[in-house]
Amino acid sequence: MARFVWSYFAAPQRFYSLAGRLVPWCAAAAVALAAYGLYLGLGVAPADFQQGDSYRIIFIHVPAAWMAMVLYVAMAFWSAISLVFNARLAAMLAQAIAPTGAMMAFLALWTGALWGKPTWGTWWVWDARLTSTLILLFLYIGYLSLRAAIDDERRADRASAVLAIVGVINVPIIYFSVKWWNTLHQGASVSLNQAPSMAAIMLEGMLVMALAFWAYCFAVVFVRVRHVILERERGAGWTREHFPQIQGLGQGA
Repeated sequence: MARFVWSYFAAPQRFYSLAGRLVPWCAAAAVALAAYGLYLGLGVAPADFQQGDSYRIIFIHVPAAWMAMVLYVAMAFWSAISLVFNARLAAMLAQAIAPTGAMMAFLALWTGALWGKPTWGTWWVWDARLTSTLILLFLYIGYLSLRAAIDDERRADRASAVLAIVGVINVPIIYFSVKWWNTLHQGASVSLNQAPSMAAIMLEGMLVMALAFWAYCFAVVFVRVRHVILERERGAGWTREHFPQIQGLGQGA
């Protein structure tokens, strides 16, 4: 049954419609979860006994860092699917994920710098975790730049897919960097094999914010992939029938 559903929505036309129906639900979930998460993080959770209120940036920093890695893995996954099976929709999904992933990587670095100044006394150090996260941002930028530099869409799909797949090796390096090297960055905030090192209310607020970031990313990626589908399917019969206004846009420039 699951295979049938996937095959059905693998067609860009059908996924375009599905994504359109999912966007408002994801957006509403993102707003509701963010409101609740910020209430917990800023209004209910107590100040940290060592860092005071400066620790509260984890409610943005940690979910952004998680999403930067998750989105890169998703981008690499869909890139691999597009490369192996020559699947058009997979390439479109990878293309749609990249800008949001880049924004999350930048947000993680920026909030990390804001947190680092009062905690470490400096905005930046060439720490293993920070450096590998910076490399992640460069990988996103490289992916987007490579796509933009190649006019032929299929060639751009293949070239960017290779970069995304090769670059995914950086994700486990980011995750395990605090274990593999003697790093200034603190250990993982949440671990599957260890008890949480923070108060329950802090953890609850951070996890709610993580869900809000998930919902936001789904909403934004669905919106973007709909634009990508329309742009790349401009000459298809279904777009000529339902979106005659887009025919000819972007041509002859």
